[in-house]
Amino acid sequence: MAVKKLKFLAGGEWIESKTEKYMDIYNPSKGEVIAQTPCCTAEEVDYAVQCAKKAFAGWSDTPVMKRVQIIYNFRNLIIEHMDELTEMVATEHGKVWNEAKGDILKVKEPVELALSAPSLLMGESIRDTSSGYDTTLYREPVGVFAGIVPFNFPGMIPMGWMTPMCIACGNTIVLKAASMTPMTCMRMAELWKEAGLPDGVINIVTCSRVEADLLLEHPDVKGITFVGSTSVGLHIYSKAAANGKRVQCLCEAKNHGLVLEDAALERTARGIINSSFGCAGERCMALPVVVAQESIADELISYLVKFAKELKMGEAYNKETTLGPVVSAQHKESVINWINKGIEEGATLVLDGRNPVVPGCENGFFVGPTILDNVTEEMTVGTREIFGPVLCIKRVKDFEEGLAIMNRNPFANGSVIFTQSGYYAREFAKRTDGGMVGVNVGIPVPVGVFPFTGHKKSFFGDLHCLGKDGFRFYTETKAVTTRWFDEEEMKAKQVDTWDGSVGGDQK
Repeated sequence: MAVKKLKFLAGGEWIESKTEKYMDIYNPSKGEVIAQTPCCTAEEVDYAVQCAKKAFAGWSDTPVMKRVQIIYNFRNLIIEHMDELTEMVATEHGKVWNEAKGDILKVKEPVELALSAPSLLMGESIRDTSSGYDTTLYREPVGVFAGIVPFNFPGMIPMGWMTPMCIACGNTIVLKAASMTPMTCMRMAELWKEAGLPDGVINIVTCSRVEADLLLEHPDVKGITFVGSTSVGLHIYSKAAANGKRVQCLCEAKNHGLVLEDAALERTARGIINSSFGCAGERCMALPVVVAQESIADELISYLVKFAKELKMGEAYNKETTLGPVVSAQHKESVINWINKGIEEGATLVLDGRNPVVPGCENGFFVGPTILDNVTEEMTVGTREIFGPVLCIKRVKDFEEGLAIMNRNPFANGSVIFTQSGYYAREFAKRTDGGMVGVNVGIPVPVGVFPFTGHKKSFFGDLHCLGKDGFRFYTETKAVTTRWFDEEEMKAKQVDTWDGSVGGDQK
């Protein structure tokens, strides 16, 4: 099978990089290299920014109604190419078919939210803020944004979370696509062009952190949106903010789910299997820790083991597969090292997923479902993000102990409770530190009309992505105060000290 060499996108053209370094892209189901993507040079990253800057002038002046017509065309192309894009995600990342399709559907959702731009970009006004003075507030585009993309959602994050609202608001964007999974993003850029998007509004590079760092201090980049690890996110937030840019950094998680003794255990276990092992655990809204009330812990674990063993590993693009590989050989090694560390720290290995045999995929990057019991707060395996199909069980006496353990975790993307008690559900929703809360919902990600609201070390910034926060992040406000003179005013010999800026009667 021929290995395809990818190009980068700048100013509407796919350009062959002058770099000497190319990075391998794998089919993780087979462990085979299927393409190579360039480590773009600093000059090429700068050129992409300059193309975005050049395109901004015309795009920002394009009426918002025309912008959303192009976005609507893109929405329809997503639907038309759904199977193609789904297979591409499954092939380059390893998500099983339904998960990969969900990745594309989660592009369509923010695209449809972006179609609300004519309403959500509306400003505000007051006539006669002072006598004869009117003030109107407008939301205006900011300029060039840079999106720094992780590997785990090749469609949703660059083309859902980052691009639609950014360009709906009249901005342009340079995407630093994930080097391991850039092909879906690149294919969707082609669909944007087919939808009628002008050249230079979307630009795509792949590069190392060295070149990506140039975006954090580039004078023509006005804002940064990032998804990835907390250590990198903190670096990006600190450096970009120090250079006067607006920044949002969505970072790591270690979501916990509290299971009380009154929970519907069999249904709860099925929900946990889905949220813990779905996408092979490679999502920041996975549920890698279950905090189980001691009275039902053994029964719950027996269900979890039973249902986990029913998962079928195989080629991700095979529609019968229910657990796909992790993204790379290096990541597989990292996950296995975490399992080993958990055992060394004293956790009980209930289900071992290390080095499974997957017929026909012997060279694939597979880790089977793994369950570790008796995990304590002192163990790093129960505190740090593993990003793989590994579920940790922490046992507690009651609701209060469980909630306290959960809130001591430094991350707070999401938190979940499984219970039939309205009282405990309400108390949990009120008192948990998690930014996205589930009650009998294992993956408490709200639909895109709400923001993705991580807390604590899971987020750095002031405005989250999606929802109304997204429109605020990609616009800046401008207040215009107007005074029109009548015949008498034109003859005035004195102007008030505050010239109408103090509301009410100036006399």
